[in-house]
Amino acid sequence: MSSLTRRQFLVDGSKVVAGASIFSSVLAACGSSTSSSSGPVTLSYWALFYEKGTPAAVPIDQAVKNFEKANSGVTVNITGYQGTQADYTKMTQALQGGGTIDLFRVSSDELPLMVQQNLVAPTDNFLTASDRSDIYPSFLKDVTFNGKVYAWPMYVPPVGMYLNLDIFKERSVTPPSDNWTYEEFVQIAQQLTFTRSNGDKVYGYTGQVDAGVVNTWPIIMGDGGEPLSPDNKTYTFNSSQGISGLQKLVDLAHKYKVTPPDFGTQTVDDIRSGFSQRKVYAMYSEPSGAASTFAQQGLNFAVRPMPIGARGKPFTCGGIGLIAVANLQDQNRLQKAMELAKYLSGPQVASIAGYYTAPSVRKSVHISAPTSDFSPFVAYTWIAPIIAQWPAIRLLLQPQLQKAILGQLSPSDALNQPANQINALLSS
Repeated sequence: MSSLTRRQFLVDGSKVVAGASIFSSVLAACGSSTSSSSGPVTLSYWALFYEKGTPAAVPIDQAVKNFEKANSGVTVNITGYQGTQADYTKMTQALQGGGTIDLFRVSSDELPLMVQQNLVAPTDNFLTASDRSDIYPSFLKDVTFNGKVYAWPMYVPPVGMYLNLDIFKERSVTPPSDNWTYEEFVQIAQQLTFTRSNGDKVYGYTGQVDAGVVNTWPIIMGDGGEPLSPDNKTYTFNSSQGISGLQKLVDLAHKYKVTPPDFGTQTVDDIRSGFSQRKVYAMYSEPSGAASTFAQQGLNFAVRPMPIGARGKPFTCGGIGLIAVANLQDQNRLQKAMELAKYLSGPQVASIAGYYTAPSVRKSVHISAPTSDFSPFVAYTWIAPIIAQWPAIRLLLQPQLQKAILGQLSPSDALNQPANQINALLSS
């Protein structure tokens, strides 16, 4: 997506061990028939970041309930999964096994390999002229392979910096402006790293490091480094800009000591609870999805753009959130799954409070605060490469980044070591 298109979007509105118990329960719910019928259908929907009983699950539950009410004979079972590499692997294996998933939320960088493996169905026959005019063209282009459109684009979730304002107030620290620099970020993080009188240690910053997310990548890429060349044919993360950016992330742990001891290995659940409930993390970076949950919890928080690095201008990372439909042989099931995917990614669900957790890819969808706080970031969001090799490349990069953060490798060694393997993947 070109920067012009992103700007226009803003102006206009906005892999291998799986738990058998998980899959057997879903299989029992939806079956594996390949025949075509017009009778009742039970669909299995895998929803990203869905946890039943939590505030974030309420809008999804409501959307599905509305769809079931409007479509007699259709029942939808929801399975939640997190955006980690391990969960993506579980989902991929379930798709490869067949019969356990009908439709699912997925990031754009995972889609090309799934298309290559014939795991997802094209949406061309289900996209109406109205859909095509409503969705920003660049996003449809991003999910087009060999002339066919795959998946329903839903939204763009940029990474931003979450601030716990209670901790800022506790330390009498003024929240930063939108154009803060990395150096200012470090100073604030140092002020917010302290030990309370009850012995609780509070840390200025943290972020999840996992092959399935880019939550800390805006700091790494903030100096101008890019993982691949513009044509996606050459590995370039080991440039001087990439190395200096990774050094800045490493420095937060080892030079400035503003991160928790387990920085680099934390789960998203630990980070979110530490930020919102235990209040021991003053700032952390993540896409927009958590904002509505924090708002529903009544948390006193704010969102800022990621701090500016040597690029000298705002920058962040993200992807395109999609809903894809499995390559189903039962035409009745395929039809209903496509209808549900279209509904869950379209304008009809926009009226459900908290449903859209990121800026939408449709002109007709307008989001409210606090999710709308992320809308200005879309214009300068780097989208992860939408190529079949990218999931494998992420798997090669993630342990290197982790080793650098843990002090086991220098940033230079961490980014240089996977170069030959990555270039071999790109040339295959």
